[in-house]
Amino acid sequence: MGIMLGNLSVKDIEARLGVTFSSEDVAALQETRQENVSIPLESGKWHCYDIPFMFMTATKEDAVKFVGIFEKYTAPMRGSFQIGFLH
Repeated sequence: MGIMLGNLSVKDIEARLGVTFSSEDVAALQETRQENVSIPLESGKWHCYDIPFMFMTATKEDAVKFVGIFEKYTAPMRGSFQIGFLH
């Protein structure tokens, strides 16, 4: 397993991708962000690493849910990032 570094906030993700999320999507992302990743990710929560630029969730179902948020912003996105899940 490689090393993953960073603890990006919703605003950091917006800046990195060059997008502005709707207030509804910001609220949904802020409510589900798991700050502490020294403990296993909880179902329904996420953490975004800076290096590599990866949005991590606990389950495949969670990843699909968050893809639903991000896919609305793919046209204006600057660059790309990965969405992964642990289980």
